[in-house]
Amino acid sequence: MSKESVTATLQDNIYELAVLMKKHDIGFVPIVDGKKLVGVVTDRDLVVRGYAEKHPGSTSVEQVMTTDIETISPEASADEAAKLMASRKIRRLAVVDNGELAGVLAIGDLAVRDILSQEAEAALSQISEGASEEHAFHH
Repeated sequence: MSKESVTATLQDNIYELAVLMKKHDIGFVPIVDGKKLVGVVTDRDLVVRGYAEKHPGSTSVEQVMTTDIETISPEASADEAAKLMASRKIRRLAVVDNGELAGVLAIGDLAVRDILSQEAEAALSQISEGASEEHAFHH
């Protein structure tokens, strides 16, 4: 999970969000009111609900943001997060603790975790095989 999330507020406009996404090379910005999560805007939201609808760059983020947000608690397991992402066909989840944004979990975070666990499993398997082969040669 990324705790240092780039966020915007309801006072920002869609041009400012586009610049923020370009600057940080991201496609997902949580919209906060103080620390409370009130919505999210994706790069696709900017295109489909913003510019394709001929809204000017000065349009408020409220016009393009999604307020029906899938969130997950910090206590949730990686498996729970993966299942929620798969069922909702989403790549990012806002991690929310008592209504406040705690971070953002990206599908890539889960992929790295799975790869590491698979590598660890393979390494353990090889170590075990090596140990049994060694053991066999000593008899």
